[in-house]
Amino acid sequence: MATLKTIAPAAWTTTPEQTINTQFNLWAKFTDFADSQKNNHVLWFFIVLMVHGVFFLPLPAVLMYYFDAPAGVLAITMICFFTNLIATMGGAGIRTALTVFAVSIVLHVLMALVFIL
Repeated sequence: MATLKTIAPAAWTTTPEQTINTQFNLWAKFTDFADSQKNNHVLWFFIVLMVHGVFFLPLPAVLMYYFDAPAGVLAITMICFFTNLIATMGGAGIRTALTVFAVSIVLHVLMALVFIL
């Protein structure tokens, strides 16, 4: 028969030694952030749609009309939009969805800088 033991094991009363990571690893910080956002996957889906719909889809029209950008700008924007849409709506992991969104933001900012400046 199992009895209640009144002597606590010493292992749970001592704190384990923690290692402190002194290296700055941007990818590790990103993956930690992405893992913490797993519960907000639907919210990120809506954020991706809103950012693309409001800021990035009109960008090729502005760049092509005012700054004589080539039609490839439209192709890059549409590829980024549908890649983000498929990644977030298709059930990809949150790390993939946030990575694709970050790449899309970087591409659009670079396109805007290249053709405006």
